[in-house]
Amino acid sequence: MLTKTTKQIEEALDTSAQSGLTSAQVAKRLEENGYNELAEQKKESLLIKFLNQFKDTLVIILLIAAVVSIAVEPGEWIDSLIILVVVMVNAILGVMQESKAEKSLEALQKLSAPTAKVIRNNQPMVVDAKELVVGDLLILEAGDCVGSDARIIESHNLQIDESALTGESVPVHKSAEPLESEDMPLGDRVNMAYQSCNVTYGRGRAIVTSTGMQNEVGKIADMLMNEKQELTPLQVKLNEIGKVIGIMCIAICIIVFAMEYFSGLESLLEAFKTSIALAVAAIPEGLATIVTIVLALSVQKMVKHHAIVRRLPAVETLGSTSIVCSDKTGTLTQNKMTVLEVYSKEGLKSLDDANSEDEIRMLNYFTLCSDAQIKDGKEIGDPTEIALVAASLKKNYSKEELAKTYKRGEELSFDSDRKMMSVFYEVNGEIISITKGGCDVVLNKCDNADVDKIMEANNTMADKALRVLAVAIRKWDKMPETIDFDTVENHLTFVGLVGMIDPPRPEAKEAIATAKKAGVRTIMITGDHINTASAIAKELGILTEGTRAVSGSELSNMSDEELMEHIEEYSVYARVAPEHKVRIVNAWQSKGHVVAMTGDGVNDAPALKTADIGCAMGITGTDVAKSAAAMVLTDDNFATIITSIREGRGIFDNIQKDVQYLLSSNIGEVLTIFLASLISIVIPGSGFGVPLLPIHLLWVNLITDSLPAFALGLEPTEENIMDRQPRKKDEDFFSNGLMFTIIWQGIMVGTLTLISYAFGESINHETGMTMAFVTLSAAQLFHSFNVKSHASVFSKQIFNNKYLWGSALLGAGLQVVIINIPFFANIFKLVPLSPICVLVSVGLAFSTIIIVEIVKLIKRIVKK
Repeated sequence: MLTKTTKQIEEALDTSAQSGLTSAQVAKRLEENGYNELAEQKKESLLIKFLNQFKDTLVIILLIAAVVSIAVEPGEWIDSLIILVVVMVNAILGVMQESKAEKSLEALQKLSAPTAKVIRNNQPMVVDAKELVVGDLLILEAGDCVGSDARIIESHNLQIDESALTGESVPVHKSAEPLESEDMPLGDRVNMAYQSCNVTYGRGRAIVTSTGMQNEVGKIADMLMNEKQELTPLQVKLNEIGKVIGIMCIAICIIVFAMEYFSGLESLLEAFKTSIALAVAAIPEGLATIVTIVLALSVQKMVKHHAIVRRLPAVETLGSTSIVCSDKTGTLTQNKMTVLEVYSKEGLKSLDDANSEDEIRMLNYFTLCSDAQIKDGKEIGDPTEIALVAASLKKNYSKEELAKTYKRGEELSFDSDRKMMSVFYEVNGEIISITKGGCDVVLNKCDNADVDKIMEANNTMADKALRVLAVAIRKWDKMPETIDFDTVENHLTFVGLVGMIDPPRPEAKEAIATAKKAGVRTIMITGDHINTASAIAKELGILTEGTRAVSGSELSNMSDEELMEHIEEYSVYARVAPEHKVRIVNAWQSKGHVVAMTGDGVNDAPALKTADIGCAMGITGTDVAKSAAAMVLTDDNFATIITSIREGRGIFDNIQKDVQYLLSSNIGEVLTIFLASLISIVIPGSGFGVPLLPIHLLWVNLITDSLPAFALGLEPTEENIMDRQPRKKDEDFFSNGLMFTIIWQGIMVGTLTLISYAFGESINHETGMTMAFVTLSAAQLFHSFNVKSHASVFSKQIFNNKYLWGSALLGAGLQVVIINIPFFANIFKLVPLSPICVLVSVGLAFSTIIIVEIVKLIKRIVKK
């Protein structure tokens, strides 16, 4: 439709550019094509979301353990009940925190204009936008929201703000003339109007060319529906942990059951009970719940840093981000045109330095030759003209104040063909006309202007990607009888130029530098022109030596393979379409990078969803962008992303500490039972029974383990965390020796517990069980301080986590209660200990601190 004339469009769509469609035509097309609305995506029921929470490997094993336990010995139902409660709480938390229904399509639906002005049956009328059909004749006026994609057939200074769709901050001047090609980028289709975009100036008519899912907004909706949501790195890694623990658990249970039963030392029932005890010991029941709650608490913490997280694992994903693909308009820039430089007979200056009477008069001429207003801080009108009014206001001249001296008269409105606007004023008994427009067209109408010098200034500003406007005046003895272009806009006197741009956010440059230091590269993706985008990118430090900018048209001619091959060369993508953004994100992901995408417009939504982490702007962002994103930045501040990356890294560190703590503790529990069973088989008559009952292990896992684990999850972020390089996407969760550390620390805890049990068993079995219980519990409380930091436990950071100290004191207090209060002691089958036994149990537990400190010291010496 871009290259067709009005007559050809009428014929192609069987409509009239004068009278529109008939009621019969509308009814038929509605029946054939349906309403002008977006298709809805099928949503999962709450029940399905709840059941999905039970897919986790650890949860399945726990449920089996609970069922087997109650089947083997129905009287011992407390253990099974505790397991079921843990699983149910975890599932409810998962549904509440992670399974919010996607709102993207609903938000897109809200963007559709509720009503539209059309001509049908040769009569103007207002209809619901969803009732628009192909061929409808739209009436477009300032303030209207375009109801459906349409080809413009009549334009009177028509300007449409397409920033939400294309990312370009300046409203587009629309024309009814056919274009040369059908393959124009979206931002260059000046004879088209698009659904959800707002008319900011002028008026016009257009014929609807598509509706519903065929509109540009509909195509974006289709991308969102067909885009599969990938698992985040944390989800992948936790699934890996679950599988490892599950396989280990099943293997050990089978081995121990076989050892116990076939040795003849225990009955089938007793062997089952021992296996269940091992299953409980091997599985960190609280891991999934602890990670979920730690992430939930982290989400609350992120709100204080102006980031709202919509999906819990997104916090961690930011921490592993290595590429940030950022929209320019409104994200890296302020989405507000601003005058930066002026040129007059005094030469080229910055706006701040332009304070002479002539320079201020020139700025006021620009303001007077505009229709924009700034009243009580509220901006009304075209963004370019608002920038001009703001420049005068900066010099303490408001439009209202100027109106007291300058009495406005006739005007010649801006025309995209002339590229000029003229307004008559009466001032101090004189009549003047003020004309503003593009530098070249205004100069052509001026007499005796120093064209070479003026064009040099124009080119200097243009090289900085500034948009340049010129202003000129003409004095009149009296008002001309004929007010037309040829009469008024001739024999002008040149006054000056202004250069304006949508400037970078002040904090963005520093944030980009910080990100670079942390190994995170920033990529600019924008719908703006390549010169403007490149200038901003150079100023921000994005476009550096060895990298370059590329346009959307160049990108369209590249295959996916070519893009992947050269992806690291490009730092700026200009004049891009929504599908380009998705390709760029995919290309970086194919290189193994974790990609964050920021944006605020409808055009950003597919890429926000495709990226590993989508960050939408909360103030300027559309509902579509917010709903497609995993995170919303409430202050629209690029620097908030860097803060979020820092917090994300800290959170992942804390989750690793949690996993290290919980698994080393569980390995200790498993070894205690496994070695005790092995000793009783290998050394008959040794008297070694099962040192810990299932209820002891559940207590340790849910109380002694979980409380410090929660506290470790709240450990403050380490100061040097942004000096590290980001983790690789395929980096194993247990990399850098973490698994080895977990295993040897688990052996340490298990061995100390077994020694304590052996000491108590020499007195009697109840004392042995109680001492093993005390040593295991206390060892884990002490061990939580070992895990707290890679540095020495005796460093100055030891007191920076009040939650860890609180959990240790509470855990110790609860241990004293259940051992010394008869009611609880009977339930747990424990007995009070003598002072000697207490000293041995706690001393063995404290030795975990001494052992780990020696290992840390050796590591520090080896690193030197």
